[in-house]
Order: sequence, then structure tokens, then C-alpha cells
Amino acid sequence: MSLPDKTTTIEAAVARIPDGATIMIGGFGVPGTPFTLIRELVRQGQKDLTLIKNDANETGMGIDLLIANGQVKTLISTHIGLNANAISALNSGRIRVEFCAQGILAERIRAGGAGLSAIVTDIGLGTELAEGKQVVEMNGKRLLVESALRADVALIHADRADPFGNLTYAATARNFNPLMAMAAPMVIAEVESLGPLGSLSPEAVETPGAFVDHVAELVELTEEYGIVRR
Repeated sequence: MSLPDKTTTIEAAVARIPDGATIMIGGFGVPGTPFTLIRELVRQGQKDLTLIKNDANETGMGIDLLIANGQVKTLISTHIGLNANAISALNSGRIRVEFCAQGILAERIRAGGAGLSAIVTDIGLGTELAEGKQVVEMNGKRLLVESALRADVALIHADRADPFGNLTYAATARNFNPLMAMAAPMVIAEVESLGPLGSLSPEAVETPGAFVDHVAELVELTEEYGIVRR
């Protein structure tokens, strides 16, 4: 059985994203953030986007470019404190921000990828994070219901790939990427190195190609995108 070749260009992959899409974006600060896919999304100009990302990056890089370009409607994130532009956009009402504890964000994404509807936790009870959310009692304990997260598209960054979309990550650049690759029906991976089928040891694959729809190799990585080739 021959496996499909999922390789494409950055431009063609991002062109599949419609206005109004909910997009998961991998990364923890710089490591694992798909900067080139983000820059292409800025260039193409899709609007009214809902972003799910651990952080808002820093001013002048990553998803800050989308916020500054007026393309973001809602951001679901753990913190935006390193990005003055994002804070200003929140305070002025230009974007809506839903804050979520970091571990809960990861678990909500994992639950979405596993086909679950929600998780329950005692984290956030009695705080602003619980406002408007359902509280249930289980085994004599009050628990907060946190809905699972899924997206229309996941944009992820990987270290190596083959044409089928099997992926490996570089150390901590793994972070949210494998979880997000399971929580969206369309997954676009930018990769630093693309090899032929069989070039990756099965034991090294961290995201199987079954979860990946489009693979785009980064032909040139520059500081402009916040990435420097090792």
C-alpha cells in the first residue's frame, strides 16, 4: 500500500484556512511556534480568527503580528503578560481573551483530541476563572466543568518529517504541538527537515502522519520569523 504524499508549500497550506476559523497554534514562547505559517497567515489576511495558544508571544513576533493586523477576534491563552500590544487590545476591547491555567489548557486540548466533551477539576473554583462555568459534585467534592477544546485548524512546528506527515520534535519545542495535532480536522505542519519515507525510525515518531494533513518544509529560516537554524 502506498502512502499519500502530503507535502505542499506554506502559501498553499495557509490558503486553505477560511475567515472565522478557530486555530490552534503550537509553541511555548519561541520553541515550537510555527512562525512561518503565522507570517503567511498575516500576509493572506484571514480575519475574525479565534486563536488557541499557550501565550501571546512577545511584541513584534508570532501571533502578535496577527493581533496587530486586526485579524484576531478571540484568544484563548494562559497569559499575555509579555505582550504589551495584546494587553492594550484586551483593555480596549479589540480582542476578547479567555484565560486558562496552563495545565488545564493542555488537558482541555488533550480531551478534545481524545473525543471527550469536557474535564472536571477543582482548579479555579472560587476564582474569576470559574465565572459562568458549570460546577458539579462528585464523591462529595465540588468540581468545575471545563469544556474540551477543538479547532478547525492546527498550525504546528516540527523538527523532522517524512512526506506522509510523521513528525519528530526538537526537545522542548515539542510542548503543545502533539496535543494540538490530535485536536483539529486539518493539521498543517511546518518542518525544518523533510526526508523520504523510511528516514524516520518508527520509535522516533512523536506525531504519526495519520494526524497530519499538510507538510511544508522551511526552505529558508531567518531571524525575521523568530527562527534561527541550529
